Amino acid sequence: MTPFFPPTRAAALDRLAAFVPRAGRDYASGRNYDLGPGQPQNVSILSAYVRHRLLTEREIAATVLARHRFAAAEKYIQEVLWRTYWKGWLEMRPAVWQRFLAERDADRAAMARLTTNANCLAVAEAGQTGIEGFDDWARELVETNYLHNHARMWFASIWIFTLRLPWTLGADFFLRHLADADPASNTLSWRWVAGLQTAGKTYLANADNIARYSKGRFHPRGLAASAVALNEAPVPPARSVPLPATYDRNAPALLLITPEDLNPESLFATSGGFAQVLVALPDNATTPAAAAFAAAAAPDTAARATAAFRCPATILAAPDAAGLLAAADVADVRDIATPYAPTGSVSDWLAALGPELQRGGVTLTQHQRPWDTRFWPHAGKGFFPFREKLPRLLAEEGLC
Repeated sequence: MTPFFPPTRAAALDRLAAFVPRAGRDYASGRNYDLGPGQPQNVSILSAYVRHRLLTEREIAATVLARHRFAAAEKYIQEVLWRTYWKGWLEMRPAVWQRFLAERDADRAAMARLTTNANCLAVAEAGQTGIEGFDDWARELVETNYLHNHARMWFASIWIFTLRLPWTLGADFFLRHLADADPASNTLSWRWVAGLQTAGKTYLANADNIARYSKGRFHPRGLAASAVALNEAPVPPARSVPLPATYDRNAPALLLITPEDLNPESLFATSGGFAQVLVALPDNATTPAAAAFAAAAAPDTAARATAAFRCPATILAAPDAAGLLAAADVADVRDIATPYAPTGSVSDWLAALGPELQRGGVTLTQHQRPWDTRFWPHAGKGFFPFREKLPRLLAEEGLC
């Protein structure tokens, strides 16, 4: 795990506080510039904290809007809400996540069958293509577990349209190496660049744009001159966002914390009700860099949970149903509460876990944050209709 994101909530709050003065017009004018690792940045670099909810979207918005008027900080607030939007969109269409997983595995197998293709993939991931900028970003991603958002767009476009590699394997490369690897934001952003998310609308990287926004660091040659959108079968119709769960706080329960939400004290009331907190680090439920960040953040999460809920907290590596049932028996509880896991690997893990727990006489309930309950249902279409509703929804949250 690189030290790029110190894995504590205190570090996240410090980074937010340092950024807030620049969240208005400074961010709006400078956000697209990627000045390189180790250089001052115009962006907040909070992504890993938000992805694992050491910081929540709501508290970031609240902190920024306490300092800036909405009109001044609108660009940054929109950037934060893109993450909320992507989660809501995918939550209504979980089949798109399953389609990505299936296509990724098929594309990986197809590439492995032909040595030339396998070599092209390896060269791209190693940053040895000879394409200025692209190679630097590939190495930066592996070394720091982070890339500037604009660099992510350039990289994805070059991967798909210049190198003509499968978009799913590029998305998987990001998932494996980003500390902020998020199933919704990552998958849907790659789909957008490829012309799948908004049918026919692609993103084409060009050398002049890269030179301008890298301040002349890179001016690659030989980039694709056009970007023909990829095709796919129709996306299934949107489902309704699942309703938030409730449970009887008068009955003791276990609190299960997953890498999806490492800030339980801001979701659950701290006035009793939990017999024990379990900080779970499940195998294969998160990708390597994100899993490493969650594991590094687990002691801080356990300590905060112990203080907030006044009960012991245990970190569980590779938990399974048998281990959770044993913990419930020791604590003499029949309920396990957990923060809601949006569509993705952790959600898949919990979905498989639930029936096994139920057979053992223990009920697992997932609890949505009010922020998600409010915003997700408005993510059914494109981002622009969602964006138009932001002032009203933020006002309903009491933020502007």
